[in-house]
Amino acid sequence: MQELFRQDETTIAPSLERRHHRLRLSVAARNFGNTPIRESLERIAEIGFDTCDNFDWRNPAEFAEYRTGLSDLGLGAGVLVVNKKPDVNAPGCSLVAPEDHAGFLHELHLCVDAAHQVNCDRLEVLTGNAITGLSRSVQMDNCVTALERAVPVLEANGMVAVVELLNSNVDHPGYFLNRVEEGVEMISRVGSPNVKLLFDIYHVQVMQGNIIERIRDSFSYVGQYHFADVPGRHEPGTGEINFRNVFRAIYDLQYTGFITAEYHPTDSTFRDLENVKALATFSEE
Repeated sequence: MQELFRQDETTIAPSLERRHHRLRLSVAARNFGNTPIRESLERIAEIGFDTCDNFDWRNPAEFAEYRTGLSDLGLGAGVLVVNKKPDVNAPGCSLVAPEDHAGFLHELHLCVDAAHQVNCDRLEVLTGNAITGLSRSVQMDNCVTALERAVPVLEANGMVAVVELLNSNVDHPGYFLNRVEEGVEMISRVGSPNVKLLFDIYHVQVMQGNIIERIRDSFSYVGQYHFADVPGRHEPGTGEINFRNVFRAIYDLQYTGFITAEYHPTDSTFRDLENVKALATFSEE
């Protein structure tokens, strides 16, 4: 099982992180706030970020602007979200309810089509909220079944689904997948290199803590990291997380994917992303 889920550079485009001694960097569209899209993309390209995540592929005008801007500026599309419709509860397209699986697969096909247009090979999946009165073990079974049904689509299109865990203590009450250990169980049971875990450092800290040990224990099952500081969900340095140590732990594991800044910056100058780049850059020893 460990061999199946080891980080494999053959499935990810060759990166610059070892040459530049840093992790590969992405930023979520939510970070841009009211700054125009083109200006935001120009700034992250200037700073040296590699990709942009989670822009709205369902909005034709916005998607067209990202598609053009990313191409013009040599940026990649990191992750598109499959079933956040209209929110993380994913009503009608969740994984937890069997009656939602057809809706989930429908959204998956739509997202795959959009991902091809921006050369994106990572698709974020949400489990949806837990179902009252149904045991967690049955809901876990339902999630595994839905992801197994997605595997042939992912394989045929050369894409990887990353299933996100969220905290249910503060931000997303009732969300099903809220613990790292259950995320590892889910990915392990699906048993495909095309389905991995999205480890969001912010949500893990709010829900469980002990981030570095959990990063090390779950590493073989993870396909993407998101991050924000705690409390407040702002940029590194505004809260309690030692991001230099956290990023170093990920770097030392020879991670070849992206870490994504996904938070609410306390200002709109993009200085926070300059700081992120510094925190994620290491000298070879």
